Amino acid sequence: MTLTVTASFLIVFLSLITVYGDVIKLPSQASKFFRPAKDDSSVGTRWAVLVAGSSGYWNYRHQADVCHAYQLLKKGGLKEENIVVFMYDDIAKNKENPRPGVIINSPHGEDVYNGVPKDYTGEDVNVDNLFAVILGNRTALKGGSGKVVDSVPNDHIFIYYSDHGGPGVLGMPTSPHLYANDLNDVLKKKHASGTYKSLVFYLEACESGSIFEGLLQDGLNIYATTASNAEESSWGTYCPGEDPSPPSEYETCLGDLYSVAWMEDSDKHNLQTESLHQQYELVKRRTAGSSSSYGSHVMEYGDLGLSTEKLVLYMGTNPANENFTFVDENLLRMSSKVTNQRDADLVHFWDKYRKAPEGSARKVEAQKQLLEVMSHRLHVDNSVLLIGKFLFGISQGPAVLNKVRRSGKPLVDDWDCLKTMVRAFERHCGSLSQYGIKHMRAIANICNAGIQMEQMEKAAMQSCPTIPISPWSSLHHGFSA
Repeated sequence: MTLTVTASFLIVFLSLITVYGDVIKLPSQASKFFRPAKDDSSVGTRWAVLVAGSSGYWNYRHQADVCHAYQLLKKGGLKEENIVVFMYDDIAKNKENPRPGVIINSPHGEDVYNGVPKDYTGEDVNVDNLFAVILGNRTALKGGSGKVVDSVPNDHIFIYYSDHGGPGVLGMPTSPHLYANDLNDVLKKKHASGTYKSLVFYLEACESGSIFEGLLQDGLNIYATTASNAEESSWGTYCPGEDPSPPSEYETCLGDLYSVAWMEDSDKHNLQTESLHQQYELVKRRTAGSSSSYGSHVMEYGDLGLSTEKLVLYMGTNPANENFTFVDENLLRMSSKVTNQRDADLVHFWDKYRKAPEGSARKVEAQKQLLEVMSHRLHVDNSVLLIGKFLFGISQGPAVLNKVRRSGKPLVDDWDCLKTMVRAFERHCGSLSQYGIKHMRAIANICNAGIQMEQMEKAAMQSCPTIPISPWSSLHHGFSA
């Protein structure tokens, strides 16, 4: 494929993955008459777990989101000893970063990386360590700072997770990925231990609603919001080509739409006066975009009665905002375009290719990266489709793979089956990668249809006689399940 053909194809492709968004208003200053009394005597310790579940410079935004969240909580009064941070930590000093040692989360934003604790980085960012931290189980940790959520019955816990996702799964920079049933089982164990009063979970990922849909029980004193429902993508923002766009030297998205929405709202409000539900409504409007064809539906799950509580219980509040009270408006400027989070890597590679000097080694490298990621996408898409046709027939295969269960039902009945089928696929077809986990619903439907492992193995072997030689298809990081 020539450079001209590649460039033409990508221009058309990228034009399809950016959309227009809404404008929302910031709070106006209000009279001190409306300020609540500062009585925290009934509030236990505030704990927070912040997780960036990706690696790679093209995923800059996830670590930027988490670093911003840390700064917000610190300004709110949470102690560093009570904030646990998971991030691969390969962005700030990455050779692609135009400002070495600095991470920003908005075009004119300040450095959010400075001072962020390195609790769990690199290979220590994994599912087992995350579960050990949430449960307060130091003996189960392997590596890292040893910091855990050592909470007691009167404490409040805030968990924020930003990453790629797919139906029933959240990405991790290590293997395996985080599956919805396992996460919900850990939350049940945390509740059974009696070591918190209430827990709030904010989740940024594609199909993030599927992590709690039909799984998060009432009565656990847990309130969760997600960037999207169980069937749709979430969105990156402050990406190249958008308005506002990142500084010209950046070739990547700086943030995620849902995440930026809740954090920029929290940055400006007195969180003693704003409730979880009020923030949910503002974030929902900003994340929805300006057209029914774009944006995503912010969802809420669990014990919805907790949403009447003030944000200060979980995030503290910045004393500089004490003159502000909540109003049902937000003047924060919305991007004129947003980018499907699943395509943000393409945006990065394309912008890198576009800006590189003609004939330069950087231009060649960027073209190679673009072709590799696009080739991998085609391979994964075609492999899943072929497996479906082998298992269910040419006419019925696509319908079975794409079937969506009714609202309130979890993605799959047998989660062990799902994980086993994922391993069977990857043994023969290579890694699903951050893109391929979009097909988790198709693999779940293979389980829901009662397909046996022998049938899946045979279909995968027929569909994938070889694994492509590509860094995206490689299994050197291990299986996704």
